[in-house]
Amino acid sequence: MKSPPAPSESADFAAPEEIRIPVQAIRGRGAASAPPHRFARDVREAVDDGWGNVASPQVQGLQAHAGGEEGGMASTSAWGDEGEGGAPALATRVHLETARSALCANDSPDIFFELSVNPYRGCEHGCVYCYARPTHSYLNFSPGLDFETQIVAKHNIAQVLRHELAQPRYVPRLLNIGSATDCYQPVERELRLTRSVIEVMRDACHPFSLITKSSGVERDLDLLAPLAAQRLAAVYVTITTLDGDLARRMEPRAAAPHRRLRTIRTLAEAGVPVGVSVAPQIPFITEDMEQVLEAARDAGATSAFYTVLRLPWELDALFREWLQVHYPQRAARVMARVQDLHNLTDAQRSAGKTYEADFATRMKGSGLWADLVRQRFATTCRRLGLNREREGLDLGQFRPGLLRGQGSLF
Repeated sequence: MKSPPAPSESADFAAPEEIRIPVQAIRGRGAASAPPHRFARDVREAVDDGWGNVASPQVQGLQAHAGGEEGGMASTSAWGDEGEGGAPALATRVHLETARSALCANDSPDIFFELSVNPYRGCEHGCVYCYARPTHSYLNFSPGLDFETQIVAKHNIAQVLRHELAQPRYVPRLLNIGSATDCYQPVERELRLTRSVIEVMRDACHPFSLITKSSGVERDLDLLAPLAAQRLAAVYVTITTLDGDLARRMEPRAAAPHRRLRTIRTLAEAGVPVGVSVAPQIPFITEDMEQVLEAARDAGATSAFYTVLRLPWELDALFREWLQVHYPQRAARVMARVQDLHNLTDAQRSAGKTYEADFATRMKGSGLWADLVRQRFATTCRRLGLNREREGLDLGQFRPGLLRGQGSLF
């Protein structure tokens, strides 16, 4: 008896075509997904198998961290907006970390400060362009949604900072608070870590600057104003655009542009030296640099600075995804101009390179298009009188003995 033929790979037995679930914007979040970080061994992708109730791409990278980790706490700020297009609500979770050090030194020639203090890792503001996103990879979190929903708070940072500043070998240098992640993000309202850091700086008469997008800085005017009068404090407020709709998509949980302008006015009227950051400049997206500078000047800002968009590590793919979600028709044009800003060669573009990371050019870019941005900024600052007078902070007042309970003769 002849055996039946083995089934062939005919169309009847062909595997069905996989249907990728489209990434959707999530209201109140900057990133649209939680892609694996660069150290991850496994990569997961959501595919619709036809049975329904499949986890969306937004949730895929978050499920691994949904359980309560040691030292963690649920955020007391009642976030968890309903997502657009059926995307699930994503609550913010805060993890408490015992810090071993508070001061972070850098020797980068393109950064104006030498030391920084960051009370938080990750940032609920959710700015899609944030260059600090890839640092979440070191914590085994995704630089995408995890960066803005899994916040690490250094609960003992004030004590550690006090100890480090009191060391006999410590020499005061220019120091910035919040250089990586915003020191006044929403959880600061409850944890007050930034305020505790400022209190340590006040006790040591150590000068500092801080940078933020939040109106929460106004809470600490009782500390900042007296320190500013002694040339011990300065504040920078970042305003990337005056377009409220764009800001809501690009930096969804930061203060609205008009609210940041009011913060500048409040700080200036209290006597705090305040500058404006118009960083980053994103071609074909943030096109109102001159208007931002003028509005900030009118509110009381006396100085300004900018950088161009940088896309290190995973941030490249995240920003491209954001463009496809919000501005698909201009995505290719934006990315091509970003490469122009960094003066990349055809070979570098073909290899998939997006920006130049060397210290000499990464902040301001190089080439024709970078020069045009530089000229626009310089011309506007001259016209508005910004950056004319820079009164530096006074490092000579530092008194480490005050941290050790010693009195002062001065």
